[in-house]
Parts: sequence; structure tokens; C-alpha cells
Amino acid sequence: MAANIELRQLRYFVTVAEELHFGRAARRLHMTQPPLSQTILALEDMLGAALFDRNRRGVALTPAGEALLPEARRLLAQAGELPGLVRRAASGETGKLSLAFVSSADYSVLPPSLRAYRAAFPHVQITLQEATSDRQMDELLQGRIDAGLLIPPLTEKVKAELDYLPILSEPLILASPANLPELRGKHDASLRTLPPLPLIIFPRAIAPGLYDAILAVFRAAGMTPVIGQEAIQMQTIVSLVSAGMGIALVPQSVSNLRRPGVEYRPLAQTTPLVETGLAWRRDNTSPVLKGFLDLMRKRL
Repeated sequence: MAANIELRQLRYFVTVAEELHFGRAARRLHMTQPPLSQTILALEDMLGAALFDRNRRGVALTPAGEALLPEARRLLAQAGELPGLVRRAASGETGKLSLAFVSSADYSVLPPSLRAYRAAFPHVQITLQEATSDRQMDELLQGRIDAGLLIPPLTEKVKAELDYLPILSEPLILASPANLPELRGKHDASLRTLPPLPLIIFPRAIAPGLYDAILAVFRAAGMTPVIGQEAIQMQTIVSLVSAGMGIALVPQSVSNLRRPGVEYRPLAQTTPLVETGLAWRRDNTSPVLKGFLDLMRKRL
């Protein structure tokens, strides 16, 4: 029967418990004493225990009333917080945001974006996962993530269901083993003057946009690279370069990833720009996602 207790009854009970006088409690509640007394009697009947001792000397809480008072105050306080909680959820100030990112974003757009979002929405719980662009598109289609920082293009399969916002465009640079004689004393690197080291690259199936941009640089130089290793994370690619396994062309921001035995150089020739953008489901109406998108747009 306790499930039928109304907040009004608890509010009346707390007021009487604080005043220990039905008349004063009624005046505080802006009502007459008879309906207040009737409400308390109905509450006691519902709970199967007397909450007050009533005698000529006044009113006192019974042990049952003493036990109920802190819980009643807690429930009333929680109920009072509900309107604010609902408003904050509706405005995107609270809730959960699930965000995926390609490894290169970890060295460029991800950290400042998270700092700005955390400052603007400190009560939103953020879940992060590193994932390749192709996997992110599948996760978005399945509704398992809210948004993804990925490298375009979007596949034809997802274009009808996803929206996309370009965030960053940057050139490719060379990541090479340290102390190559051909690079000593030089600021820029020319692919034509490098030793014939194999190329370490993302698989095309994982990141076709990045793969094609890298191969376009070699074609423009009149060269065909020998692909030595493929890896799906920037950290792995750079680690393989540091081990002397070959060279790599990486987005400029990856130079923020420092590894012993690796040197970064701008390329002498103009390179295609590699884009990183934000994708999300067009039908996702989450207020939390809207807040994140609005913030990202303002930062452009």
C-alpha cells in the first residue's frame, strides 16, 4: 500500500513534524486544520502505524514517525529536483554522449574538442572508443554510437542515413627513420631523393580516402611505392617507422606523436589535403548530440 502514498501527504506530514502543532502546520500550508488532520490520519491508516502521539500537552512524533521523517524529506527533495533534471536533459546539459574517433584525430581535433565540450557540458557522461572509419559507419548505422570523427568519404551505403561536417583539412608529411643521410640538413623532403624504403600505410579497405591521397603523392612524383606493411592505427605505423621498417606519409597533426627514431618532414611537393570530419545519424534527435554538434560548428 505504500506505493499509493502521495507527495502531498508526505509534505503535510513533514510540516506537522516540524511544527509539532496541527494548527500552526495548517496555517503554514495555507489550509484549515480539519483536512490536514484527515490527511495525516489517512496516511497513518495506509502505513498501519501511528505517526504522532496526540495528547493535551501537544503533538510528538512516534518511533514510526521518527523513522519516516528523514525518508519523507529525502523523497520530497528528490521530487523537487525532477523539473530541473528534466529541463537539463531536454537541453542536452545532462545525459550520455558516445563518440568514436580515428587514431589521427587523437593528435588533432579530439583533445581540444573534448576540453571545450567538457567545459560547456560538465555533467554529460562521455564514452570514447577508437575505431577505423569503416567501423564507425557501421556503428552509426546500428545506433551504437552518437557521432564519429572519421576520414571521408562516406560510403554510398551510409550517405542516405548519415550527416557529415568537415572539421579539419591538413597536408600529408613524411615520417621517416631518424638520421637518413638524404634528409640531413634539409627542412623539406622530396620523395625522389629518398632511399628505396618500403611504404607503411593504412589498408585501403579501412581508409580509402587516406590511402588514395598517399598514393596520389607518389604518382605526382612519377613513382610507384613498394608497400611493405599495412597497419590500421597511426601509433602502429609510426612505431614501424621508428623500427626502420620503412617510411610513411601521415597527416600533419600526427607529428604530435613523438617516437624515438622517427623524424617528420614536410614534403617538397604539394600534397592532397586529408580531411577529418564528424558524422552522425540524421535521425538522431538526442539533445546531448545537438549540443555537441552546435559546439563543433561554433569552433569551425
